[in-house]
Amino acid sequence: MIRRIPSWLAAAAITLSLPAAWAQSGELLRIGYQKSASLLALQKAQGTLEKKLAPLGVGVKWVEFPAGPQLLEGLNVGSVDVGFVGEAPPIFAQAAGADFVYIGNDPASPQAEAIVVPKDSPLKTVAELKGKKVAFNKGSNVHYLLVRALEKAGLKYADIQPVFLPPADARAAFERGAVDAWAIWDPFLSAVEKQAGARVLVNAQGIVPNYAYYLAERSYAQKKPQVIQALFADSVEQGRWLKANIQKAAQLIAPIQGLEVAVVEQALQRYQFNVVPVTPAVAAEQQKIADTFFELKLIPKAIRITDALPDAAK
Repeated sequence: MIRRIPSWLAAAAITLSLPAAWAQSGELLRIGYQKSASLLALQKAQGTLEKKLAPLGVGVKWVEFPAGPQLLEGLNVGSVDVGFVGEAPPIFAQAAGADFVYIGNDPASPQAEAIVVPKDSPLKTVAELKGKKVAFNKGSNVHYLLVRALEKAGLKYADIQPVFLPPADARAAFERGAVDAWAIWDPFLSAVEKQAGARVLVNAQGIVPNYAYYLAERSYAQKKPQVIQALFADSVEQGRWLKANIQKAAQLIAPIQGLEVAVVEQALQRYQFNVVPVTPAVAAEQQKIADTFFELKLIPKAIRITDALPDAAK
């Protein structure tokens, strides 16, 4: 049974004292992020987290990954301390034995992921994907979207031809016609819509919630609660600023993501930014994904999401 989230996970501002120079301590918070993680991109651009952590004598190292599964590999081998990913990657990682904990989540953003087809494609419904090649990043949030969208349309996962590709390679395959459809998340979704005229076959609305999670290597979360709390506090503050200043935020984030401002602005409209501790209801949704992937034999063993929650949260 999941008990009360510990106070050190609360996303509230904290007062830090006893300044210490990071240059002296040499301690770093290594953050794994993706180009799709717009809030982290904003924090990187603004340097706000560095300022928040400076009184603790902690610096920040930003480590970019192409997608969630690769980020989780980095967390598992110790190259990063915390990361931000979609729903599915933690499940594959937990099934593979990775030792991490969920330290928070952003609200559901179902409009920020979709299955798209080329603008001139004859496909009009998900049911018409039967026998077709669908590109997506294996073990990502859209992997689950695809499974559920097919199920809702009366198809099985085995009815399509999965083509496992990371975003950049999938975009190339999509544009040259090597695949019939692409399951993808923002900002890549907005980019292919605006730049290539891709047509949304279906987004996640009414199919899956599409939460995003903050994860930490277990021992790091246990040993560095003040660092985790500072990360939360900064994420809450910057999330509020972003939603109130979307155009300005897009201008700051666009160079980091290598995208046009209009593309980033559209993507930001589809996401919610308000990190909170993981609740029993959200953990239950994550368990549904884990159970589905086990039933489909996409993961080698059944897992319990509660095993990857902080000890005091179980």
